[in-house]
Amino acid sequence: MSGSFFFVLEGMDGSGKSELSRRLAAAWRAHIGERVLLTFQPHDDSIAGKYIRAVLSREWEVVSPTLALAFALNRLDHIQRVITPFLEGGDQRVAMCDRYVLSSLVYQTVAPLSIDDVMRINSAARVPDLTIFLDASVETCYQRMGARGTSRELFESQLNETRDAYLRGIEYLRARGETVIIVDANGDRLSVLNGILAALRGTAPPWLPTEPLDELPSVPPITSLAPAMRVFEQHFVDRH
Repeated sequence: MSGSFFFVLEGMDGSGKSELSRRLAAAWRAHIGERVLLTFQPHDDSIAGKYIRAVLSREWEVVSPTLALAFALNRLDHIQRVITPFLEGGDQRVAMCDRYVLSSLVYQTVAPLSIDDVMRINSAARVPDLTIFLDASVETCYQRMGARGTSRELFESQLNETRDAYLRGIEYLRARGETVIIVDANGDRLSVLNGILAALRGTAPPWLPTEPLDELPSVPPITSLAPAMRVFEQHFVDRH
C-alpha cells in the first residue's frame, strides 16, 4: 500500500453528510479519476447487512447486543472485501466512508452494552486516517429534514441526546489516539464543503486536492443512502 488515505465522514441525520460526501467524491474524481471510492455503512452486501435491513424494515425485533454484533460483522466484512482491497489496489487512492465506528459508539451503546463493549467488538476495524464530524444544530437539522411525523419538541430532544452521544464518542476516540475533527455544518452546502476541505488540509496527503471550491460539484439526486442509514437513528430512539 502506498499513499492511500482512509477518510470517514460522520454526522447526525440532517447534517448533510450523505450529500456532501457525494459532492466531495465528485470533486476529487474530477482531479484524480477512479482512485476515489465512496462507500457507506451499514453495507448491504453481506449476511449481516441483510439482518440489519430486516431490523430496519421491522421484520425482526431489535435485540441490542445482536444488532451491535451485526454492525461489527458487517463493518469487518466491508473492510476486508471492499475498503482494503481498493486502498491496496494501487498508489494514491482515497476511500471515503459515510458512517463508521463512531456511529456504532453512539447508537449501539445501549444497555447492557457499554461504550467499551461496543469498541471491543469493533476492535478489528481499520483505524481511519481521519474522521470528520459535521456538527449541525438541532435548528439546522429540523429546517433541512423536518420532524418526520414527530412533534418539534420530541425531535429536538432526541437530536440533542444524539449530539451529546456523538461528542462523548468523539472524546473517547481521541483518547485512543484517533484523529477526529469537528466541522461546523450550519452554513450553506458550499461553505460546509469548504470547511471539510479546510479540515482535511492538515491530515490529507499532498496528492489529494483540498483547495477551496468556488461552486458545488454536480451529483445526481440522493435516492437510496439516507434510508439505509436510519436504522441507527431509529434504534437510538426506540431504546431511549
